[in-house]
Amino acid sequence: MAPRSNIAALVLIGIGVLFLLSNFGVVPHFGALLAKWWPAILIVVGVGLLFRRR
Repeated sequence: MAPRSNIAALVLIGIGVLFLLSNFGVVPHFGALLAKWWPAILIVVGVGLLFRRR
C-alpha cells in the first residue's frame, strides 16, 4: 500500500489533469460538475477513510 503522501500527490495530479483537459475542451465543464457534486465527493471520501481504518 502506498504511503499517504503518494496518494495525496496522485489525487492532486489527477485533479490537475482533469482541470487541464477541461480547459482544452476534452472534458466539458469539469468545474461546473465539481461545483455541483462537491458535497457528495466529500461524503464518499469520508466514508472511504472511515472504512479503511478498520
